[in-house]
Amino acid sequence: MNIFLVDDHPMTVEGYSNALLATHFGLRNPIFTKAYSCEEAYATLLKKISLNELFDIAIIDKGLPGYDTKSILSGSDLAILIREKMPNCKIIMITAHTEVIIVYDIVKKVRPEGLIIKNDITPEKLQQAVIDIIAGEQYYSTIVKRCINEIWKKELMIEDYNRQILLYLSKGFKIKELESIIHLTTSTIQKRIIRMKKAFDVTDDTGLVKEAIKQGFI
Repeated sequence: MNIFLVDDHPMTVEGYSNALLATHFGLRNPIFTKAYSCEEAYATLLKKISLNELFDIAIIDKGLPGYDTKSILSGSDLAILIREKMPNCKIIMITAHTEVIIVYDIVKKVRPEGLIIKNDITPEKLQQAVIDIIAGEQYYSTIVKRCINEIWKKELMIEDYNRQILLYLSKGFKIKELESIIHLTTSTIQKRIIRMKKAFDVTDDTGLVKEAIKQGFI
């Protein structure tokens, strides 16, 4: 398995490789290629392509020194390039950022198979991320999931229909009564409520209304 490790801190790169070489982890004969900047990673990528030596996994820090000449300004840009040149390569992004909008931007633009907040990363979490993406699943760390959920809630609540549904529920209206008021079918209203319950992590209509009011959406 060919693994590309890119981080501007050599000790961090060594830590990643050591975690994936751990005997109890059992990754078979990994071959590591290492780079410490966007420029170095770009040159390495071109060389590997010329040799037809494609990466299976790339683990990339978002906060890399950029390569202005090629408009690769961050690890995100590098990941997008790798995705273009090696579409079967699985991407794990590492970021020190915990701002909701930056985390969500990585998810939307890069669509990595794995995304981990740097302060959260441990050898075990990196190993689990690799296990999950090899199995065809995604791995998002806890803080990443929380950030995505916050944005998802905001996107859901931008829709007037969703706010209207919650407003009427808060006033004591029944779901069946809403069909004639907001001109959506009962089935459509129920589906919207299910999505909002998932976003707000509640199981019933009363809890949904309480959370929406608590968080200032109605």
